Amino acid sequence: MDIPTLREAFRDKDIQKVKVGGYDIDGVLRGKYVSLEKFWSAAESGFGFCDVIFGWDIGDVLYDNAKVTGWDTGYPDTHARVDLDSFRVIPYEPKTAAFLVDFVMPDGSAHPACPRSLLKKVVADAKARGYSATFACELEFWIFKETPESAAAKGYRAMTPLSPGMFGYSWLREGQNAEWVHELWDTLAAYGIPIEGFHTETGPGVYEAALRYQDALRMADNAALFKVATKEILSRRGLMPTFMAKWAADMPGSSGHLHQSLWTDAGKNAFYDASKDGGFSDVARSYLAGQLALMPELTALYAPTVNAYKRYVPGVWAPLTATWGLENRTCAIRAIRGGEKGTRYEYRQTAADINPYVAIATCLASGLHGIDQKLSPPPESRGDASATGSAAALPRTLREAKDRLAQSDAAKRILGEGFVDHYVRTRDWEARQFERAVTEWELRRYFEGI
Repeated sequence: MDIPTLREAFRDKDIQKVKVGGYDIDGVLRGKYVSLEKFWSAAESGFGFCDVIFGWDIGDVLYDNAKVTGWDTGYPDTHARVDLDSFRVIPYEPKTAAFLVDFVMPDGSAHPACPRSLLKKVVADAKARGYSATFACELEFWIFKETPESAAAKGYRAMTPLSPGMFGYSWLREGQNAEWVHELWDTLAAYGIPIEGFHTETGPGVYEAALRYQDALRMADNAALFKVATKEILSRRGLMPTFMAKWAADMPGSSGHLHQSLWTDAGKNAFYDASKDGGFSDVARSYLAGQLALMPELTALYAPTVNAYKRYVPGVWAPLTATWGLENRTCAIRAIRGGEKGTRYEYRQTAADINPYVAIATCLASGLHGIDQKLSPPPESRGDASATGSAAALPRTLREAKDRLAQSDAAKRILGEGFVDHYVRTRDWEARQFERAVTEWELRRYFEGI
């Protein structure tokens, strides 16, 4: 996409204003509207964007330990470069175009805290090895008959779900909500976010959307924008979704699984080899081995919130160990036979609270690590993978995961020391905020009886 082509597209679609934004470390889209005059200037040479977006947390509270920005630097502008190929028209905002930006340093190099730039780096690493990566994301989310105001007033408790009961894969519930389901599906398609499958999950008002496979960067864009767009579209109907990993102790968690495969420059699935047992190539086996070997030390990148670890409990399908299995949903990685077109892996450690850029970059980078090192995977897990005693245990808290990541030389090598350093600092902050909080559970348990 170039500027003359864009100008023609703007005229054809009668674009009158533009929304530009970029993602922070928590996967929050930070952006603003700009005039056409401002946009065309930014399209040519970029524009300044306050770097506080990398200096505060998901609640806009300033970090006390950040190095990429802070009080000592005065929170200056960083340079935002518009990705012209990210052009979309927002279907529910008339005459408005949308673009994503990448944040760069004064010398033009990627900003160490920019998740989208991180993924671009890893995609380039794959390309240098002769591979392109294809991903598909499945996101589960719960829907409530609430607004941001009513949910906050209730303390995010006793909220009214979209519908009652445990109705997994319910044709009935999908039909009862067909009006907004079709609106969401069609609007997202018009936004360039095609859905491949959509159904209820087990729980009151919970759905899963399987986004159609794309190249790695486009998939990350689509998954990240899916969250934002779904919130915006449903809010117009008085509905409020959440993508928390575990919103209630007595309800299932919300997964964010990542299907993935590598493809050669000749357009062949690098994971498929008909001559091999099960059809998985040597490249596929090494890719798998790399992910499994690094999974414990990279968990903080896949599970970025304190809440994510409430999903890792015995008796559910969220993995507790670094395991893999053929069509085994109790494993951290599910191997799927699909012939030349569909042979792939499903990464199941991740939840719906992922930052798609970080999670996809980490998946791909750890897989490439396995290929580079010619690693071999451990034996396949059969039955309940959580009972596999020889498998490496995964961290069960954000603090443990953060500490493992901080000590990981592999993470610094495959993702970049600058990014890992910043990420560890932000997760340390996140863990400390939780550790000083007084929870509802503590009040109920101790207030009177202690």
